[in-house]
Amino acid sequence: MNIGRRSFLAGSAAAAGGFLAAPAIAQDTDANSTEVERDISEVVRRNISSFRSLDWRPYFSNTRNGAILVDTTSRALHYWSEDQAIYKLYPTSVPMTDEMTRRGRTSVVRKVEGPDWRPTPSMLQRNPEWPSYIPPGPDNPLGTHALYLSWQYYRIHGTHDTRKIGRRSSNGCIGLYNEHIKELFALSKVGTQVLLI
Repeated sequence: MNIGRRSFLAGSAAAAGGFLAAPAIAQDTDANSTEVERDISEVVRRNISSFRSLDWRPYFSNTRNGAILVDTTSRALHYWSEDQAIYKLYPTSVPMTDEMTRRGRTSVVRKVEGPDWRPTPSMLQRNPEWPSYIPPGPDNPLGTHALYLSWQYYRIHGTHDTRKIGRRSSNGCIGLYNEHIKELFALSKVGTQVLLI
């Protein structure tokens, strides 16, 4: 397939934009480029439509202690403050498979800045070459901050591997960009409600 340079660059920009608005796609005289542009535009449109703001009321009876909704389908985390004056929407990574995905209600039980990390027994079984412990720092898979949930081994945390955000890439946890988890960490507290759908 012969794709003109302008079409390729526009398509690359659209793909890199991820959850952002799709840029205008340049026109090209090549007949095949129209079909490619339509395909890229459709992919970007699907990403945008799934990454949208939501109202808390269908999911929580109240926002006492704040509320976090993780939508694993659209790969987005929604946060509402207790007084509903603050609403935040963040792109996330989600578990690689449905078997690794836990859904339901939980809460934040612990907050750690500079978390260390130990892979779970099932992670080590799947990946015996992994280290059994990684201290806080730039190589830590939990990034700069972590919100520990009432479910054992489950966290909402940062990541230094930004390629994971927006993808099915975790072993069960919900990952955010480090700058986003830092913000969410400051907004949330022990007792914040969490719902994964």
